Amino acid sequence: MKFLKAVAVGAALVVSMSGPVFAQAKNMTAQEQANLKLVLDWWREVLQAGHMELAPKYMAEDYIQHNPNISTGRDAFVKVFSARPAKDIQPTLASPPVVQFAKGDYVALIWEREGKDPVDATKTYKYNFFDVVRVQNGKVQEHWDSVEKNPPREGQPNVPVITGVGPKPVSPKNTADEEKNLAIANVEFHDILEYGHVELAEKVMAEAYIQHNPNVPSGRKGFVDFFSKIRKPEPLKPEWKRPAALTLVSGNMVLMMFDRESKDPADPTKMYKWNWFDMVRVDKGMIQEHWDQAMKNPPRPAAG
Repeated sequence: MKFLKAVAVGAALVVSMSGPVFAQAKNMTAQEQANLKLVLDWWREVLQAGHMELAPKYMAEDYIQHNPNISTGRDAFVKVFSARPAKDIQPTLASPPVVQFAKGDYVALIWEREGKDPVDATKTYKYNFFDVVRVQNGKVQEHWDSVEKNPPREGQPNVPVITGVGPKPVSPKNTADEEKNLAIANVEFHDILEYGHVELAEKVMAEAYIQHNPNVPSGRKGFVDFFSKIRKPEPLKPEWKRPAALTLVSGNMVLMMFDRESKDPADPTKMYKWNWFDMVRVDKGMIQEHWDQAMKNPPRPAAG
């Protein structure tokens, strides 16, 4: 859910669903498929079409919101999105996720967005946006996404946001094959990215590794060259420096959600929490593809 301005889902250019999406259906239980359908219908009817009168059909009254720009609770959600006029409900999503799956009580949606290139404003580039929803008792109960807190608008009062507090996320149980895929993903996320051991890339990353972070080159060699310059190897330790708050493994897809803290743009003396997402596709025992929420970095100022 693109809450960057806290008012709209936002238009986006989205590519066709790729192979990994369809592969997920083979790994989902009947209940997981029902959860995915529930969330997609909620998105299509309530968010896309703006029919807030249908919110009680899909959302728990005590809905927990982790987007740092919107207060928790169904009433707060309805109040924010009621600012948009309702439209006719369409049979399909106008801009479907590029990856979608359900695992246990959780539903993951990954979208492709397009932004102006900070290096050349006449060009655009693609990046990804993440949403994770927890379903409970047939209702949308909790939501996380990949947005940071907006700075206050000039001349507008700073409206306090009531932060959502929910139960500690519990990663669903994996199959034996999913555990193998998780172990492979952990080499990239833990051994390479946290502890700097890029020499391990050859063991777990395909040579034609596909990179969706717009700041990092595609291909295993491009990945190694990039991170060799910014990561120095440290002695490997079993513990994570920043452990994932939630890990979802659905077949060949491994998604990790991390808690992050930053200074509040409305009050730099305070901190607020937001979420970072990383996801890989593992096939044939190797990481084939990677997504995260990074947007393209602006060029660094010239040295004076």
